[in-house]
Amino acid sequence: MKEKAYQISMEIAGNTAIWTRPDSGDSPCSYPAPTFSAVRALFESVLWGPAVLIIPRKVELCSIPQFHSYVTNYGGPLRSLISVKNGNNYQMFATVLLDVCYRIYADVISNPNKKSLPKTAAKWERATTSPGHAYQEIFNRRLARGQSYATLFLGWSEFTASYFGPFRKGTKVCTDLPDIYIPSMLRSVFQDEYCSKPYPVYDTDLCIHAGVLEYPRKESRL
Repeated sequence: MKEKAYQISMEIAGNTAIWTRPDSGDSPCSYPAPTFSAVRALFESVLWGPAVLIIPRKVELCSIPQFHSYVTNYGGPLRSLISVKNGNNYQMFATVLLDVCYRIYADVISNPNKKSLPKTAAKWERATTSPGHAYQEIFNRRLARGQSYATLFLGWSEFTASYFGPFRKGTKVCTDLPDIYIPSMLRSVFQDEYCSKPYPVYDTDLCIHAGVLEYPRKESRL
């Protein structure tokens, strides 16, 4: 019997965003829309729980993609050993998006991999008739209150959201947007959710049509 899916959705906006293309190297460049795993992370930032799986379905662009050059001082672990030892940063150049706004959608199902659940999640899952439905109800309540499990950001942690919550009446999908073709787009690095090992997977031949990007359905590996 196929697991019943429960739908969740929300609107999110911000002044700056970057959905990094892995092929852009040390000068990161953004995709025109968030990746599958980025959308999943945004939902999990509102409400996270390993007893369920969040499967992103689509994203609607409510603003025209505007690419912009961005420079920041990088002080992370990917610096050379000499730079780390001397406490030196270096300038990182990136191509980001400005003034973004999206409507994102996903399905929620019970996590079929019960063996991977921590004890607290397994106990909650056993006591819940429908984990997916329970998650949907709790998620919607938290979203309406503006509550979150973690800070919502748009790619990089410094790009925090200016709004997240239910759909706003004044927000419109950019249906007149010309088709944007994406030959290859990172889907996810961790395919099996909680405690999974890294296994990068890409989607190919995607298209943002009438302002909508639909993620391919790959139920076998989500």
